Amino acid sequence: MIVNKKMRMPCGFKAAGLYAGIKRARKDMAMIFSEAECSSAGTFTTNRVKAAPVKYDMSVLKSAKHGIVINSGNANSCTSQKGDEDAKRMAELAASSLSVAKDSFYVCSTGVIGVNLPMQKIEKGIKDLSSNLSSSPEALMDAAEAILTTDTFRKEASATIKVGDKDVTLTGFAKGSGMIHPNMATMLAFVISDANISSALLQKMLGSCVEDTFNMISVDGDTSTNDTCLVLANGASASSEIMEGSAEEGEFKEALSYVLMTLACMITKDGEGAGRFIEVKVEGAASKEDAKKLARSVVSSNLVKAAFFGSDANWGRILCAMGYSGASFNPDEVSLIFSSEKGSIEVFKDGVPLRFSEDKAKMILQEKSVSVLAVLKDGEAKATAWGCDLTYDYVRINGDYRS
Repeated sequence: MIVNKKMRMPCGFKAAGLYAGIKRARKDMAMIFSEAECSSAGTFTTNRVKAAPVKYDMSVLKSAKHGIVINSGNANSCTSQKGDEDAKRMAELAASSLSVAKDSFYVCSTGVIGVNLPMQKIEKGIKDLSSNLSSSPEALMDAAEAILTTDTFRKEASATIKVGDKDVTLTGFAKGSGMIHPNMATMLAFVISDANISSALLQKMLGSCVEDTFNMISVDGDTSTNDTCLVLANGASASSEIMEGSAEEGEFKEALSYVLMTLACMITKDGEGAGRFIEVKVEGAASKEDAKKLARSVVSSNLVKAAFFGSDANWGRILCAMGYSGASFNPDEVSLIFSSEKGSIEVFKDGVPLRFSEDKAKMILQEKSVSVLAVLKDGEAKATAWGCDLTYDYVRINGDYRS
């Protein structure tokens, strides 16, 4: 796998991003399009309250696809039958404007909940997007910018693998900053590839990769109504088909996992008001599920997040979060280690508190990226979760989100 330092447009795809007037003077609509039919896969929010575009996408998941149309600034969530009609209208207008089947477009929305879409602006935006599609990397960057809400930077990643003698590219971009919690988060993520692969195998891979990436991040403990991750693959690389059980399947999955994990970490680094990126590793758990529960519980704890905001080596909050995680483990054999670029310090060993330098611990925890390692003696399983600290700015941002 080759990691592309810049966004690379896979063969056969075009994109666009522009300002349609939904938000205040910032790009707010995007489109991805492939003239060739695409295999596709998707995962969606686990929230019982699902936005209209999520319900629509779930209903057309198994049909061949040509593209995705996205708006930011308005979630089209909790908008009753009118919202459902508007989501369908968005998808069908995008398809009609490019002369493809009416159910061949996904539609995604993000932004304020409970407000109907400004359909006159949306419809004009779709027409403008359709006429401004481009295969340039810059067009893809425009699309990545247009889906942002409270994000402070674009989230993008790209990788290339060899399938036979052909280059196959996977490129993804995402948005997400608040309402981020395990089992999907308030995020939209899109991956496009010129691989030749079936929808069934793509769906299987996506489900597996999401479990260890997007389902292992937390910013604030809220799971959104609009969470969506979609993958399109159009086969335009002219490579042989990637088959289940083949070496190429493993290489493609590695590249997909890299793209999703990179996007997931970018989302947590850009958590609303965040000052620190937190990585929590659990090793020596009895099972993978226990390891995941433990890591996610620690990274999701508001008290742990607040401690990191204050650069406080409050290991008791970490052990407490592990204890209510629902995982099976022996607390009397746990060890805890904090680390960053400034070094590492063990604060708890085999169930016993250690004397340590508070000054050294604070120096380590004042870095922008910090890590917690929890070592258990219950088995061989391990897992990693990612999050951020909880700051005053988070409350400020979310105190006037609708204004």
